[in-house]
Amino acid sequence: MAQTTATQLGPRAIAHVKVTDDLPDLSSLSNDAPQEDLAFPGLPPFPDDTSTAPLLRLNLQRLVSHDPAEEDRLWRACCELGFFYLDLRDRAPSKRDSLHDDREGDLNGEALLQDAETLFHLGEKVFALPAEEKQNYDFKDQGSYFGYKGLGAGVVDSKGTRDRNEFYNISKDDILGVGSALPAPEVLQMQESRALLKSYMQRSHAVVSLVLGQLNEKLGLPTGTLQSLHRLRAESGDQVRWVRSPPQPMDKRQMSLGEHTDFGSVTVLFNRLGGLQILPPNSSDWVYVKPLKGHCVVNLGDAMVKFSAGILRSNMHRVVSPPRGQDELTRMSLVYFARPEDEVILKALEESSQVREKRSQQRSQGQQDEEVISAKDWILRRALGRRVGGDYAKSGGTEGGRTKQF
Repeated sequence: MAQTTATQLGPRAIAHVKVTDDLPDLSSLSNDAPQEDLAFPGLPPFPDDTSTAPLLRLNLQRLVSHDPAEEDRLWRACCELGFFYLDLRDRAPSKRDSLHDDREGDLNGEALLQDAETLFHLGEKVFALPAEEKQNYDFKDQGSYFGYKGLGAGVVDSKGTRDRNEFYNISKDDILGVGSALPAPEVLQMQESRALLKSYMQRSHAVVSLVLGQLNEKLGLPTGTLQSLHRLRAESGDQVRWVRSPPQPMDKRQMSLGEHTDFGSVTVLFNRLGGLQILPPNSSDWVYVKPLKGHCVVNLGDAMVKFSAGILRSNMHRVVSPPRGQDELTRMSLVYFARPEDEVILKALEESSQVREKRSQQRSQGQQDEEVISAKDWILRRALGRRVGGDYAKSGGTEGGRTKQF
């Protein structure tokens, strides 16, 4: 299909979630909230007859207030599916200027939504640069996953099928001055752009810290354990990513982004068009995750599975063409990936009695301890393994082997 100049940059998200009826273990995750308009104005509607994933809709302010029922729903979502919607609305904007606020992070959902809105436009400017210029910022040959990856420069399966997206990764350590500054296009070196990225990183990381804190409590870990492995100003693989996927035919062999679990701990995702799909537990049918206005999608990554000995879930997902009616548009996503600090060893945190009991059961069934590997090495191995010429066999995550793709 020929590329179109049309994009998804209309004002914001998409309608009320319709839960599929045939997902055996997840019917309890269906959302019974009243019908409301969660569609993004100016964009084709998500088709009503398309099956969608049964993600719980959680509310940021209720989690901040430590509402017991909301905390229980968070725990359930993280154990059973590993994905949920987070409603970021209903908070008066901060009186402080987010672009010049150097606090570690402000749990202000409305401000985070505004940062995301502005970053979508900045991302369009990045992708509009000439291909030759963008290619100057592909650092794969330097052993780095930061910077640019061009269309078809990654693979979606063990056969080497090329991907159908381009993306640009921005290092948190660079923007916050924790690590060395990386070469970047002029549009990303502008003070205004760096200030916006900093604000978005801080606000997203505040959401991550909230989730980690509540999971830490549910696991019965010593206070602050998970947060101490994800300090904002420590060196890590945390990053912001823009993903741009041009229109293409709906074809399972031509996924935009291949089946995978996320490398790190917690992912915060904004998008406006369908395309993201998950493979629910005990199901062989992929289903769309429907974007919702005023919400982000949050999911757990492999590190949380390792830390919890599998109590928490990192679920398989992929990106395909948007559903009918949206598939003529270029799809863009904005992501914040939070990962453990570089030197953290990915292993079960047996200070938790729950984790200790789980590991005891696993060992009694012949499941030995996993390899000793740092977060930095784990992420590098997985990320670079999905590039053309990489070692795809070593790029699998905690659910490797679940589908025929691996």
